[in-house]
Amino acid sequence: QVQLVESGGGLVQPGGSLRLSCAASRTIFTIYTMGWYRQAPGKQRELVATITSGGNTNYVDSVKGRFTISRDNAKNTMYLQMNSLKLEDTAVYYCAARNGGYSDYFPSYEYWGQGTQVTVSS
Repeated sequence: QVQLVESGGGLVQPGGSLRLSCAASRTIFTIYTMGWYRQAPGKQRELVATITSGGNTNYVDSVKGRFTISRDNAKNTMYLQMNSLKLEDTAVYYCAARNGGYSDYFPSYEYWGQGTQVTVSS
């Protein structure tokens, strides 16, 4: 079993920045693909960014150039640096893990955090 715990959400003005963290209960980054999903009210869950065990990253088009996914293997922690935040980035953000390569199919992710709210508002 793996527990994932997100932190770092909050209220920020448009154009601002936040850094989300996802702490894993054990060492998994060398095997698992990690991902950040988000879900806004009334909308489907959306894959925002992923990082594979080999360090390859992928981003949804709407966040390219603004968000950066990274990880610290020694700390078993993954991050999502979010810059130039927009109103439409408002959502609950979840970290997730799957034992395998890249996938955008969210049911294939075996482990999920509880989510952290990000609100972008003026």
